[in-house]
Amino acid sequence: MSTSLASDLLEQLREHGAIPRHVAIIMDGNGRWARERMLPRPLGHRSGMKSVREVVEGAIEAGVDVLSLFAFSQENWQRPAGEVSALMSLLEEYIQKEADELDAQGVQVRMLGELSRLTPPAAAAVDRVMRQTAHNSKLRLNLFISYGSRAELVRAARLLAEDVAAGRIAPDQIDDAAFAAKLFTADCPDPDLLIRTSGEQRISNFLLWQVAYTELFISPVLWPDFGRRDLYEAILDYQNRDRRFGRVAV
Repeated sequence: MSTSLASDLLEQLREHGAIPRHVAIIMDGNGRWARERMLPRPLGHRSGMKSVREVVEGAIEAGVDVLSLFAFSQENWQRPAGEVSALMSLLEEYIQKEADELDAQGVQVRMLGELSRLTPPAAAAVDRVMRQTAHNSKLRLNLFISYGSRAELVRAARLLAEDVAAGRIAPDQIDDAAFAAKLFTADCPDPDLLIRTSGEQRISNFLLWQVAYTELFISPVLWPDFGRRDLYEAILDYQNRDRRFGRVAV
């Protein structure tokens, strides 16, 4: 699809309705993209880097406030050592190449997950980009690294239990807001739109609490081929949804 057509889609969504404040994406299909081309899996992950830039720039143009990308799950640690090593190196490379541009575009980068499991060089790169972009407010970019939603929920329950044991709160003070405050996304609104690429129809242990009323969009496009036009198409589809949050329309 041409750049002009992508621009037309952008104009349509600006005129069509409300822009989702928070868009989350499960970036899936790198391995299949590489396999279809008889390439090593790491080259699929590398090719997906350009799609990250595309959706970041597209989100800024569309007026999205928060963009959350599921980059590396806790389960991914179980992949072959060579692939895990390549992914850690790719994370470092992405930060090295993109940090200054993200900063210039006003993007605040936050890495969310069990970051203690990262390799020291990757952890250092993560810390560097978060400090460099902390002052920005044009777009909040959440990159979920070493993340699993069930582990996040267990962590939140543990933190609340510690608060109760220490006498900081009473058990009857635990409600939705108290629980949400212990999640990695405590300072973010819940996603309005969750996009999954590659046609798979699973949540894959991503933001299980936060997507309770999120609109889902399944794209058949493999992640390395996903661009801002695909993002705009998903937002246009979202704008046609009737969001009732369990209520009946009057």
